[in-house]
Amino acid sequence: MTDSDNPTVSFTDIEVTICHISRMIEEDKLYFVQMAGAPLMALLMGKRLHAPTVGYVVEEGAVCPDPEFPLPRMMLGSSGVHFRAVQWTSMLMVDSHAALGFMDYGLLAALQVDRFGNFNSTHIGGTFDKPERRFGGPGGANEIASQCWRTIIMTKLQKRKFVEKCNFVSSPGYLDGTPGARERAGLPPGTGPWRIVTAEAMFGFDNTTHEMRLDAVAPWTTVDDVLARMEFRPLIAGKMGVMQIPGEQELKMIRADIDPGGFSTGKGDWLTIDAVTGKKIG
Repeated sequence: MTDSDNPTVSFTDIEVTICHISRMIEEDKLYFVQMAGAPLMALLMGKRLHAPTVGYVVEEGAVCPDPEFPLPRMMLGSSGVHFRAVQWTSMLMVDSHAALGFMDYGLLAALQVDRFGNFNSTHIGGTFDKPERRFGGPGGANEIASQCWRTIIMTKLQKRKFVEKCNFVSSPGYLDGTPGARERAGLPPGTGPWRIVTAEAMFGFDNTTHEMRLDAVAPWTTVDDVLARMEFRPLIAGKMGVMQIPGEQELKMIRADIDPGGFSTGKGDWLTIDAVTGKKIG
């Protein structure tokens, strides 16, 4: 992974996005996360590295599991992932807990997202009845995005994903962005999207306009490069943050314990970065 004469580090865009989110995981908070894939991997890595007592609920109803590592392949709602759960109820039950205000953060992935954080998990192109490509749908993502105090969404930085208008809104962000839009739709006050995380950039939202705001970029890219990969222009933070490159311990954990064999993370686009400067090689 590194060479003493020319230190470099290689990783996929999925791996680095997992690392970005894992560092955001807070102790003494309760997370509501989709049942499989990179969002759950990010939560589990954060729990293992720096937030050992953080609690999480998986959308199909497992409450505060304590799985053994290495994790089972794919992690699709398997009993191994939910090992030693405090309780395993149902999606309806944990959704009701979110409605009561118990879930601090939601953690999800998206196919498309617009400037107000509304996102799509359902289809790309065409119409709902005749889509160009249909996906699995939101599952419990609608309830998570609707009812958690803050929602973290991970996706890829591509024009077809950061769009002026989603082909279909599976889960609400700030809707049309006007004051009180979520509340008028019957959603709990004070809730909504908080961060959009990609390999190359991290976005927040303006407290007044609810527009997406570019807050940080990776050291191997630039603000202009990020904007060129979006259909719309977000707000720009007054002071731009710099995201960290993955550490050796983080990548070892992903590859040996979180996603052994790279079944999910290995499908991403590979990057090779100068470990000292953070600049992209090749």
